[in-house]
Amino acid sequence: MSSGCPPQSPAVAKTEVAVEGECPLLAATFAYWDNILGPRVRHMWAPRGEQPMALSDGEVTFLANHTLNGEILRSAECGAVDVKFFVLAEKGVIIVSLIFDGELKGDKNTCALSVILPQTELAFYLPLHAACVERLTHGIRKGRIWMQKGYNIISVLSLEIAPIMELLASMKSHCVPEEIDIRDTVLNDDDIGDSCHEGFLHKAISSHLQTCGCSVVVGSNPEKVNKIVRTLCLFLTPAERKCSRLCRASSSFKYDTGLFVQGLLKDSTGSFVLPFRQVLYAPYPTTHIDVDINTVKQMPPCHEHTFNQRRYMRSELNALWKTDSEDDIPPETVIYTDETFTPDLNIFQDVLHTDTLVRSFIDEVFLLKPGLALRSAYLAQFLLLLHRKALTLLKYIEDETQKGKKPFRALRNLKADLDLKAEGDLNIVMAMAEKLRAGLHSFVFGKPFYTSMQERDVLMSF
Repeated sequence: MSSGCPPQSPAVAKTEVAVEGECPLLAATFAYWDNILGPRVRHMWAPRGEQPMALSDGEVTFLANHTLNGEILRSAECGAVDVKFFVLAEKGVIIVSLIFDGELKGDKNTCALSVILPQTELAFYLPLHAACVERLTHGIRKGRIWMQKGYNIISVLSLEIAPIMELLASMKSHCVPEEIDIRDTVLNDDDIGDSCHEGFLHKAISSHLQTCGCSVVVGSNPEKVNKIVRTLCLFLTPAERKCSRLCRASSSFKYDTGLFVQGLLKDSTGSFVLPFRQVLYAPYPTTHIDVDINTVKQMPPCHEHTFNQRRYMRSELNALWKTDSEDDIPPETVIYTDETFTPDLNIFQDVLHTDTLVRSFIDEVFLLKPGLALRSAYLAQFLLLLHRKALTLLKYIEDETQKGKKPFRALRNLKADLDLKAEGDLNIVMAMAEKLRAGLHSFVFGKPFYTSMQERDVLMSF
């Protein structure tokens, strides 16, 4: 980044964010199109400390100009957020911009919230792209309400920009590697009774697979936590592993929405409180694993999780819209104001569905000699089996519903034909199929919405 960039006048307002460790993010910017002066950068966030590159005000203006040019005649639905990804090889940066319409000083403007990284961090950032965009998108939803009411959008955006910088810094130092050595996991132990009870391991892996590979592992011993994290990551794809995080031995990270597996340390009192709002906004339901007391709990299945998430999100935005003052409801507050919906803060429940797939895998994998490649090969075969079952389930439902033209009413036949009579087996394969075809749970279980208890009653009746 050098010369040739026009200076910004007046100077860009800047916030420095204190981040522990090396943050790969160069800066985040909020810019808008001024009908007289063109692209204007209203605010810039940058991590505090040494960076591989530094952006001047002129360079930030140049990048804002690049992202906002061509958006003047933007035609989009009200409330739409367009995500654009730029790779500027000549400048050595990548820019992820979220383009949206908002009101500034009573006028409708085209705005852009952007994050800027060095081009060398492209491979590191791509697995985390979806998580970052989803979090920024919801920040924009709240920010547009703040703009409409004449409040300061910068305060709202800062609440999401700073945690994303912390997330990227933590992933830079503690990301799970793409390739995991099975010798660093529980699956390499000769006798799992010493380090991990067999029943606990079975329940942890089974619930992990039932919640689409998303788990939070908490404990007091970082080595034990990380061993379980690496074990669960064996059941993820390489890309999903790069979106998972080991725990830090010195102090605990915060819970981060959008990661697949993350290890968290308890505090000095032996407790760790998960933030309700962030857990509910995760793209998939989550398994909670406590390695100190060997407990496993899980959130409701995908369709119920999505229902609760959307309902709470609407409640939160509605409550923000009804505020009379910028200080009435801080944007991170758990919302209770909607009389029709009171969130249940106890969102984790016991694992009630038993399975045969994981049970058979655990029984058989420990019959093989440890320290050899046999267990790794057997694990790969098991994952291939689950993937093929998920593809078969999708094809089965597609044929029965004429590619979605009619509702699915053959659940009993599906369970018998695909040998998924155990509810845990069905949940595992359905979860894998959900990642291949989003919305599958909602389509199969249909409307009206089933709670977990009603769903179990339905399954038991077949």
